[in-house]
Amino acid sequence: MLTRKQHDLLRFIHERLKETGVPPSFDEMKEALDLRSKSGIHRLITALEERGFIRRLPNRARALEVVRLPESVAPGLANARSAQRGFSPEVIEGSLGRVRPVAEDEDPNAFQPVTVPVMGRIAAGTPISAIQTRSHTLTLPAEMLGTGEHFALEVRGDSMIEAGILDGDTVLIRRCDTAETGDIVVALVDDEEATLKRLRKKGASIALEAANPAYETRIFGPDRVRIQGRLVGLVRRY
Repeated sequence: MLTRKQHDLLRFIHERLKETGVPPSFDEMKEALDLRSKSGIHRLITALEERGFIRRLPNRARALEVVRLPESVAPGLANARSAQRGFSPEVIEGSLGRVRPVAEDEDPNAFQPVTVPVMGRIAAGTPISAIQTRSHTLTLPAEMLGTGEHFALEVRGDSMIEAGILDGDTVLIRRCDTAETGDIVVALVDDEEATLKRLRKKGASIALEAANPAYETRIFGPDRVRIQGRLVGLVRRY
């Protein structure tokens, strides 16, 4: 269920995208909903994103995409799309790979895939060049990621093998600028070198710890390390 304000904002974004192809600004959304500040819009957008109705597009200012609409906004939309394709929605069941139809009480939109940009390579070893621009995208099940903005990186190196991260894997990263001790993070060192390591906070210092005894832990002052994101998943091809 959406609140009235969430419903109104989703409808406004959807209609503006249909009319112009460009999402409205935060000021326009604030005026349309008669709110006093943009902080209220931030909260509504976060709620809509967490419920899977909209998605923020990475690396683009104010870019929003409407992922799905409730029946009250677009009655029969999901059924109409399925009829055009000529089949009913399906999901994979269990590890046996059997396919089952979506049950009547399930929301077929909940199983819509998510597109994640692959932003180049990350070193699990000696740091390499900082994160590059988008090279291609991955399409993944939404339940692999959870809420928030995500990107993916191709792993090069073997320093995280004891954490189950191998050379050639693709790691899924939730974009954030803070992390807790023990988290595996993408760390940018001196604004030049990016690496994938386990974060350890030691007093005022930050340690980037490998998961391979062949590599030593590197310790930096807090002003030399910026967190770019936290590991939330991994994709491996055999």
